[in-house]
Amino acid sequence: MPILEGEGVTKHFGGLAAVSSVDFKVDEGEVVGLIGPNGAGKTTLFNLISGALAPQEGTIRLNGQDITGSSPHKICRMGLARTFQSVKVFPNIPVPANVMLGSLFGTPNRVSSADAAGETAELLEFVGLTAVGATPAKDLTLANQKRVEVARALATKPELLLLDELMAGLNHTEIAEALELVARIRERGISILMIEHIMKAIMSACDRIMVLHHGEKIAEGTPQEIAASKKVIEVYLGE
Repeated sequence: MPILEGEGVTKHFGGLAAVSSVDFKVDEGEVVGLIGPNGAGKTTLFNLISGALAPQEGTIRLNGQDITGSSPHKICRMGLARTFQSVKVFPNIPVPANVMLGSLFGTPNRVSSADAAGETAELLEFVGLTAVGATPAKDLTLANQKRVEVARALATKPELLLLDELMAGLNHTEIAEALELVARIRERGISILMIEHIMKAIMSACDRIMVLHHGEKIAEGTPQEIAASKKVIEVYLGE
């Protein structure tokens, strides 16, 4: 059963169609990749799904409920969390406080400070950040700031997680660790929709891949099908 569905989703900026009549779905327990050249409309689609933007046309459903144009905090409390292409942490507050905000304000039920602190400790261990202690988020490496963002998103107890270029700017070792983290998130029963430019990573992590180009969906299939698609190779690799 789809946890996320979109039909005919469209968003224009002036005369430019950033996303044009795109249909999509993510099934429960699935990891779906979203790829395409720069400017293809990938982050715009994430913004439409998460409520940062409202589509001009189309319908988006989460667990069968229409969330089209709903506010981000409502969508978050319905079970959808996201990370961002440019890392968004609260730079001057300690790492645990960054994560704890997700527990305290991102779920539909009121959580006590003690319970939020316990969840935060568990999530920091889960993403591998126990050792950073009370370090301000701004003092972490990029890879660890991304882990803070993932932990904060997980603190909202999502059923679906949108990952926007989790691996961008990371070295080979950090990419391997990020892939392992994606696999472990999936083991928690969380479905994932991920934007990524590192093809080896997206091919190994995903069950299915969707390709955008100039705001339109031009291909969808298994990693093997996408890798063999002449149309994808033309637009994505310029060959």
